[in-house]
Amino acid sequence: MRAIALALLLFAATPSAQAEQLTIDRIYGGGSLSGPTPSQLKISPDGARVTFLRAKADDATTFDLWEYNVKAGATRLLVDSKTLAPNGEQLSDVEKARRERARIAGRHGIVEYSWAPDGKKLLFPLTGKLYLYDLTAVHAKALRELDTGGEATDPQISPKGRYVSYVREQNLWVIDLANSKAHALTQDGGGSVHNGEAEFVAQEEMNRFHGYWWAPDESALAFERYDEAKVPRVKRSEVYADRSEVIEQRYPAAGAANVEVKLGIVAPGGGATRWVDLGANADIYLTRVDWLPDGKRLAYQLMQRDQQHLDLILVDAATLGRRTLLSETSKTWINLNDDLHFLKTQDAFIWGSERSGFEHLYLYTLDGKLQHALSTGAWNIDGVLAIDERAGVVYVDSNRDFVPDRQLYALRLDGSSADAPKRISQGDGTHSVEFSKDARVYVDSFADPKTPPQVSVHAADGRFLAWIEQNKLDEQHPYWPYRDAHIVAEFGTLPAADGEPLYYRLYKPAHFDPAQHYPVFDTYYGGPHGQVAVRGWADYFAEYMAQHGYVVFTLDNRGMARRGRQFSDGIYKQLGKIEVEDQVAGIHWLKSQPWIDPARIGVFGWSYGGYMTAMLLAKASNEIAAGVAVAPVIDWSLYDTFYTERYLDTPQHNAQGYELSGVQHWLDGLKSPLLLVHGMADDNVQFSNSTKLMPRCRSAARSSS
Repeated sequence: MRAIALALLLFAATPSAQAEQLTIDRIYGGGSLSGPTPSQLKISPDGARVTFLRAKADDATTFDLWEYNVKAGATRLLVDSKTLAPNGEQLSDVEKARRERARIAGRHGIVEYSWAPDGKKLLFPLTGKLYLYDLTAVHAKALRELDTGGEATDPQISPKGRYVSYVREQNLWVIDLANSKAHALTQDGGGSVHNGEAEFVAQEEMNRFHGYWWAPDESALAFERYDEAKVPRVKRSEVYADRSEVIEQRYPAAGAANVEVKLGIVAPGGGATRWVDLGANADIYLTRVDWLPDGKRLAYQLMQRDQQHLDLILVDAATLGRRTLLSETSKTWINLNDDLHFLKTQDAFIWGSERSGFEHLYLYTLDGKLQHALSTGAWNIDGVLAIDERAGVVYVDSNRDFVPDRQLYALRLDGSSADAPKRISQGDGTHSVEFSKDARVYVDSFADPKTPPQVSVHAADGRFLAWIEQNKLDEQHPYWPYRDAHIVAEFGTLPAADGEPLYYRLYKPAHFDPAQHYPVFDTYYGGPHGQVAVRGWADYFAEYMAQHGYVVFTLDNRGMARRGRQFSDGIYKQLGKIEVEDQVAGIHWLKSQPWIDPARIGVFGWSYGGYMTAMLLAKASNEIAAGVAVAPVIDWSLYDTFYTERYLDTPQHNAQGYELSGVQHWLDGLKSPLLLVHGMADDNVQFSNSTKLMPRCRSAARSSS
């Protein structure tokens, strides 16, 4: 990152004297600049406590377990991770990969935990071991290590608290907490066979990190068994502190074989697995699994490989009889969501769908009949946060009022407020909400461009109850020395070439003078679902660049989520076309501003953003001075099945789309300097993408010299 910053500073204007500025070392080293910001906030089942993870004051990457006692109004440290792992963590390659896909790869210490159903115990993994923390015990005796017999992943406490389950050596295990005895529920895991785990594309692309699910009455566990024997092998370098090794990995590239999936049901005491019939077609995706509240029925979502057809199927857990409740279809692709919720007081369920062109909610009976819509209109729901069946209310988050925001809204379960949801959250900006189990209270993590993240407790109607972390920007705050140099981001829209409004975020240089001509640091993601122009707290690197004389610009182009299907579907069958056109429209808008130096516009992107940099330079070098591409996809046939085929179909069916979506097709137009950065150990955007680009760039450089 430091090399990138120094390279781009070649374009910078000379900064004027000002308050203390951010530095690269301060941004990426030491404690968090955002203050003591809690993460993974959870309300205990009895509503008495809010637990969370908090980074150490001197190490923003290492987390401890804390609690806020609602009645006492007091916060205390429960578990200091350093006491359990004083020499740090020794993670297996499997755990490192799992954390990478969960986007917590840079975190250490306690990185996840869960509540026991009785609200008395907490379960968490650390250094491959499992621990139970008893909140009712004397602090010195509160911690109990569970004997798992080896490295345990994906630990869960069973719904009634009798068992702890986990995955070990590719098999599903349980511990009976009454006698502390562990036993395996599956025995054939190993080699290419995995039990109780989510496969690579489920973790990386489906937002599904679990491979097993407890029945609410603890009578059984449903689990995924997958066999990756047919998935092609790829080799990559894994760089360690003292050595490098060649790692062989099963990677399902576009058009290649996926894993073969089965869905089983097994009792926690052991015994034979009973297999659910998933149909004759084995080339499918098992995307979601949910138990109904009675524990007697199981629902799973089955998606066809073309991702244009999805079935919700109900299974009788005793007889394994099944029937389809509903089906979703699309002419482009179906986006997965987590908005299936079976009600407890009636034989009905809530279902999220984009069938109207926007993500909305619908109420169905268990015989598959649509009752009514819970939400309608030209706005998009992000997801269901809680359901209060007693009060007849469904709580959701959305950017209905302003696209760069996230707010909390209430909908009536009877559909009477479908086109007029009640907004609950108040401050403009980004609200991330976690509700209690009974939907009576929620924890709100809020931030805006002037406010570092604050965490508070509210009643369901929005009434403020208590602070967990007010995070005042005062003399004790780590950002205080930089407060006077803080640059507040501006937000607005500009028209695409066809007039479609595109949202942008803009940081103007410190001591901005409209009579000057400033260079531009244009940074983006550009890919599906990746909204970056978000009205939240500071983007420190963007501020760093603005403090060094740049205009820092971010535009969210077509393909992005949260704006409806018409906005997102323009990328179907060819990537890097409408996205690049929109970004070029943003560059044209910049050049029309009198305070921009049109000859000094640099672009920067990572992952899909890296791909966008390469495509922008290949298609529009005349508009751009230089670019940085980090971990770019160069050839989409090298990327994974689920993501790539969602937008491009398979290479076998859309060869031209893959050709036109690839950077190499357009390389003759790459005239501006490109800085290419890629980690050799990247198990998702394989390093082979960049090695495919490098010889072409060398050849082009030789021919032009």
